[in-house]
Amino acid sequence: MSSPLKLLLVAGARPNFMKVAPLIHAIHRHNAALGSTDVSPVPAGDSPGVSLRSAIGHRQSAISYCLVHTGQHYDAAMSDVFFQELGIPAPDVNLGVGSGSHAVQTANIMIGFEKVCLDQKPDWVVVFGDVNSTVACTLVAVKMGIRVAHVEAGLRSCDRTMPEEINRVVTDSIADLLLTPSDDANENLRREGVPRSRIALVGNIMIDSLVANLEKARQSTALERFSVQAGEFVYVTLHRPANVDDRASLTAIAAELAKLSHTLPVVFPVHPRTRKMFAEFGISLDQHNGFRLADPVGYHDSVCLAENARLVLTDSGGLQEETTWFHTPCLTLRPNTERPVTVTLGSNRLTNIARLPKDLADCLEGPAHRGAVPALWDGNTAGRIVDVLLNA
Repeated sequence: MSSPLKLLLVAGARPNFMKVAPLIHAIHRHNAALGSTDVSPVPAGDSPGVSLRSAIGHRQSAISYCLVHTGQHYDAAMSDVFFQELGIPAPDVNLGVGSGSHAVQTANIMIGFEKVCLDQKPDWVVVFGDVNSTVACTLVAVKMGIRVAHVEAGLRSCDRTMPEEINRVVTDSIADLLLTPSDDANENLRREGVPRSRIALVGNIMIDSLVANLEKARQSTALERFSVQAGEFVYVTLHRPANVDDRASLTAIAAELAKLSHTLPVVFPVHPRTRKMFAEFGISLDQHNGFRLADPVGYHDSVCLAENARLVLTDSGGLQEETTWFHTPCLTLRPNTERPVTVTLGSNRLTNIARLPKDLADCLEGPAHRGAVPALWDGNTAGRIVDVLLNA
């Protein structure tokens, strides 16, 4: 048997860990299967990759990993309980870089991560998503001659005013292996001149987390706690600066939600940024009985609400994907999305403040379930990633 394939798995913010967890579980399954002849392969669906068993036959190698948290986003909820819920160990390394301007944060991540690479000497650095940690660690690894795999590669909003879009484009331009969630991501990369040999369509790893946590989510008491019935409430999350940092925008959104709350209960876990701006602008929703205002909810509660809502209104990327998988009608309050497949194929629609009243009415008058699930959004993406890395 060859020496273990050594990976550095990099997460910069809480949502990244939702993407790291399935890959860690797939690594453990792979290592456990090495000594067994009767372990079933990870289902490959329509993936061009090989099955787990054939990957083992192709390369008799265990996989070791080091989980690195850059500390880009400090989250008080990022505790041992959170990692226990995901079924993964706490990070092996926490760089603790904290907040700062894009330049300061990126520079601090690069300085800290270089030391980790020198110490660990990995075969691959695996980065996720589009946060500053993604591009910072990619730059460090590539300049050190370490191969980089980017999970969720090829997503594009085509809006260069978004810092995340810059991170996506730069990361994909220099990473060695681009692991894409959908066909449109492949098309984006090919249009940018990326050779096919660097692209692997593996599916959406966030759906792996969704599938793995579905039973627990369905045991959530969120509906009872918010006093709502399945299919008879609207689930709202808002946090992006364009929506909540502008007085006129937030006032208009609040007014529309207030009207909506007289028709259906509105479950609205309020992001700290949004709560701060409500207070600053003197906007109050407490006088409307239809609101169910709360602090941000946990992952299992959020999945429960997304599955059971009559309609979701959000500016979150993850909820666009989750509602697509559940076929729950979703309105995304953004001018664009880096996940257009959720619009062209799924249950998502883009909206803006001017169109919001009509779009809300259209969704509520339309079918309770809509759209289709994109190919390879099947809960088996992490297994395909393991296959690709073993055979790269």
